[in-house]
Amino acid sequence: MRTDAIFRIASMTKPITSLALMMLWEEGHFQLRDPVAKFIPEFTDVKVSTTGDASGESGELIKPDRAITIRDLLTHTAGFANAYIGNTRAYQQALLPRASNNAELITQLAKIPLNYQPGEAWQYSIATDVVGRLVEIISGMSLDEFFTQRIFLPLDMPDTHFYLDADKSNRLTAQYTPGEDEKIVLQDPGSSQSRWVTGPKTLYRGAGGLASTVRDYLRFQLMMLNGGELDGVRLLAPSTVSLMLENHTADLPLWLPGPGMGFGLGYAVVTDRGEAATPLSLGSAYWGGAYCTFSWIDPEQQIVGVLMTQVRPYAHINIRQDFQVLTYQAVIE
Repeated sequence: MRTDAIFRIASMTKPITSLALMMLWEEGHFQLRDPVAKFIPEFTDVKVSTTGDASGESGELIKPDRAITIRDLLTHTAGFANAYIGNTRAYQQALLPRASNNAELITQLAKIPLNYQPGEAWQYSIATDVVGRLVEIISGMSLDEFFTQRIFLPLDMPDTHFYLDADKSNRLTAQYTPGEDEKIVLQDPGSSQSRWVTGPKTLYRGAGGLASTVRDYLRFQLMMLNGGELDGVRLLAPSTVSLMLENHTADLPLWLPGPGMGFGLGYAVVTDRGEAATPLSLGSAYWGGAYCTFSWIDPEQQIVGVLMTQVRPYAHINIRQDFQVLTYQAVIE
């Protein structure tokens, strides 16, 4: 019986979704500069708000200077309204009622005005949900099925799922949130009552939702570090992995990763160690999850780091940064 704990990795789903789409790219189904509307017609008539107003009630709604491309989705430069910048309340209301599947979610998103012209800024958004929908449309499989058949089974990742069966619920970690007097408060039980067990198994979002173990996610990242192959199983060519870990956003400011960082196809990448104030080597790629999970790939040092915690929010602690410092101070040769 497996005893290792299962954690919610949430936004760390994004690199997996990006890999899935790049597998289909290698098979010749699309080019990165193809317009998203080629596969999802709802994006044909999207408008841009001149004031970043998701409600469309202020400023003007104008035509985009160019179409949203698939590369824009992978780099968070598509222009999508989001829960962080602009009229965030209108954005959140536009996504109600909550979609029951990816098709419904993307239809809702396509009706919301863009915050900015495609390619002209970087704003973290649910763009990777659109990436996940593209995987479904191109492959003819649900995202859950594609992940399982094309990634998790070949890589021997048996404990990575969008939703857990009840027989794995005893291994699910509890989720906490900071409370008063430096105490923590239980937010989601690590039990059969968790929404990761009881939730409706119809919405498989590319931008988040997976649960996994340290072992499973380590195998995924080792595959990336090894240029797309692990234990004789190859998912991508080395040149494709290299392309994913390149900076695709030039000198656009990235408010979430911060200074010294660029963005590749599904990962943030280190472009200036000094500006980023990070021990990670130049060219390292990383991303984190909503519950303070975190993982990175350092090709220069041949390091993969995986940190699993279950607390949200986590701005009051430096556990991610401390973990990286402790890792690199141990490398002396």
